[in-house]
Amino acid sequence: MTDEPRIFLSVPHMSGREQELVGEVFDSNFIAPAGPMIDRFEAAFCATTGHRAAAALSSGTGAMDIALRLLGVEQGDDVWVADLTFIGGVSPVRYHGANPVFLDVSADTWTLDPALLANELEIAARSGSLPKAVIPVDLYGQSCDLDQIVSLCDRYRIPVVVDSAEAMGARYKDRHAGKGAKFAIYSFNGNKIITTSGGGVLASDDDEMIARARYLSQQARQPVAHYEHTETGYNYRMPSLCAAVGVGQLEVLEERVRRRREIFSTYAGAFEKIPGVSMMPEAEYGTSNRWLTVITLDPTEVEVTPAEVCLKAEAQNVECRPVWKPMHQQPVFETARVVSNGTSDDLFTRGLCLPSGSAMSDQDVQRVIGVLSEALMGPQAG
Repeated sequence: MTDEPRIFLSVPHMSGREQELVGEVFDSNFIAPAGPMIDRFEAAFCATTGHRAAAALSSGTGAMDIALRLLGVEQGDDVWVADLTFIGGVSPVRYHGANPVFLDVSADTWTLDPALLANELEIAARSGSLPKAVIPVDLYGQSCDLDQIVSLCDRYRIPVVVDSAEAMGARYKDRHAGKGAKFAIYSFNGNKIITTSGGGVLASDDDEMIARARYLSQQARQPVAHYEHTETGYNYRMPSLCAAVGVGQLEVLEERVRRRREIFSTYAGAFEKIPGVSMMPEAEYGTSNRWLTVITLDPTEVEVTPAEVCLKAEAQNVECRPVWKPMHQQPVFETARVVSNGTSDDLFTRGLCLPSGSAMSDQDVQRVIGVLSEALMGPQAG
């Protein structure tokens, strides 16, 4: 093992304003999940993304849970989800007793394959088995082809909930990633491009639906003096202290995206000299926030596997991780239906996520390049 300090995959990067804003919350004494700072965060989020309304919640998973509740997803319904993703956007399907069905991604974007979706919708329409909702995913900060997906689903009156958990600051065409679906969910977990420590947002252009989401997120309490409940709700509201951190983070979002893209470009320039190493492609219809830099290794040209590279990097105190394991390979979903074109399986086999945090120094980036180059090519790489 090396004595060098650890380089993590993606860590929080504060702007310097967060403490001041948290201090405002203490001064106001609105410490609980209520108060003006939450309103301020939601307004700033909408100004940033273009959504008409947003509910600040405790997690992206909670946001997805409420979105499915609002859409009436129930026991026995099918909900179609992009196969290559993190489980946090999929578990809520099971919370409602529904069945996740996994659809593969496109090799040129790594997001839900519109051609595959179109074909499956036609088949499902003929057999009377259309899904209750479709969940595409903006993967590693790259938007799915949302307009095409929404257009396909609109033909069958199927709502789209886009999982934009990893996509704050990313662009789809001329707008923010996630804008244009029935609902979009975002995550502000500590490893995301900006953070509220823990937290998420449910966003929409439907003000009434977001108002109901806020109501459900606070135990579905009726607006009377005593505690009156006509239906069950959730304890999902974001605390004011977290919202204060979020306000400070939103102020530097563009800077964080710029730095992550700069890190990606530096990696790309270094690894183009190594045979068999490819960078995650950028879709022609958008601009990725490059939340994580991801590479793939061609086994016909690279002698080591991503798992072996991870171990070699770990020995040098550098954190790397495999690409998301496809949902259909997860034991918890072993009985779920999957429509595969082989892309998700291939990317999991060959993909590797590199340290990408915006707080990384140029020296940190060069150290990672050195460690990875030696792992890929041997000591002669130095």
